[in-house]
Amino acid sequence: MSATALHYPRFAESILVETLGDTPVVLIHGPRQCGKTTLAQAVGEARGYSYFNLDDDVTRAAATEDPVGFVGDLPERVVLDEVQRAPGIFAALKTAVDRRRVPGRFLLTGSADVLLVPTLADSLAGRMGIVRLHPLAQCELAEEPPGFLEVLFTRGFKARPAERLGPALAERIVAGGFPPALARSTSRRRQAWYRDYVESLVQRDVRNLARIASFDALPRLLTLAAGQTARLINVSDLASPFQLSRPTIRDYVTLLERVFLLEELPPWHSNRLSRLIKTPKLHLTDTGVACTLLGLDAAALHADRTFLGRLLETFVYQELRRQASWHEDELRFHHFRDKDGVEADVVLERGGRELAGVEVKASATVTAADFRGLRKLKDAAGKRFVQGVVLYDGETYAPFGEGMYAVPIRALWETT
Repeated sequence: MSATALHYPRFAESILVETLGDTPVVLIHGPRQCGKTTLAQAVGEARGYSYFNLDDDVTRAAATEDPVGFVGDLPERVVLDEVQRAPGIFAALKTAVDRRRVPGRFLLTGSADVLLVPTLADSLAGRMGIVRLHPLAQCELAEEPPGFLEVLFTRGFKARPAERLGPALAERIVAGGFPPALARSTSRRRQAWYRDYVESLVQRDVRNLARIASFDALPRLLTLAAGQTARLINVSDLASPFQLSRPTIRDYVTLLERVFLLEELPPWHSNRLSRLIKTPKLHLTDTGVACTLLGLDAAALHADRTFLGRLLETFVYQELRRQASWHEDELRFHHFRDKDGVEADVVLERGGRELAGVEVKASATVTAADFRGLRKLKDAAGKRFVQGVVLYDGETYAPFGEGMYAVPIRALWETT
């Protein structure tokens, strides 16, 4: 496996190579600066791909003015970087693929959610494979292929001791997963990178996606959203500081989702339980961004138990999402909460057949009461339920009844 920025492996590479082997167009999509270009160039250079960046003014102008001619003149195999900058080429790509359907002909990257572009949906349906790339996962930073998801859905966790992370856990949360931020030597410099990153996205990518009147509201809205990460989304609360309508704020939230700054986690439903909350949870897509927006360094986060709990939940959820992106089986994510407030932070469905639950605790101890939401989820899911886990910053793997385990958080990225 080739290395990327900072020489960390990207475990999505195997999925990318496999997809190039049987699909004419492959899109790597995810946030700016998460490593898409590095991965595309590493895979492409080893296989003789030529590289074109549509962020380049001349290249973009050529693709925009004459997309058919631009695509027709391309070499045999090409990487087209930042393809959302010239959405007019999608129809030309379709024509080229239909004339000669060769696997792995076009490797695209996109930093906005180009899947929402109507011309893409119409043009490349059935012709394009999609590989989602996230910021670096903790297991990629550890350079250890993870086993957590396999254990979660199969054999269970073995009782054994572990070491607490303590303050090091807050350091991981604050650092986030963007390679250019992690390359900086101090927390202060990383936070400067994250501030510049958010400002650049708002001024550049969001401006390209939509004409909106209040650009100055977007950074403030994102900061408010960071303060609500891992909570049920409440548009009224987000709108209250602004002289803007709730529908306008809702549109702005959607724009921030399209540039991969925010994410909504849908609720899990069951016909067995009618009293389930149907509101999505809000998560920032990277805790380094969230902590910078909130002005939290590792020491301040470690001391603030309320924010530590919520940001840890987002941290765990995003780690699971990152690992799922290269998992062989399709995994869908939800949260579980009933009208009495009984909840499980993350619900994972594998292939529509099996279901597992994860509860996240920032504490160093676990009690039977911490499994209340997981047990209710188990009752609602019936035979589909495989296992429930409370992840905590503790010193032991411990069973808590059939299919229930307390597991140290470090199991997410260490051999389990």
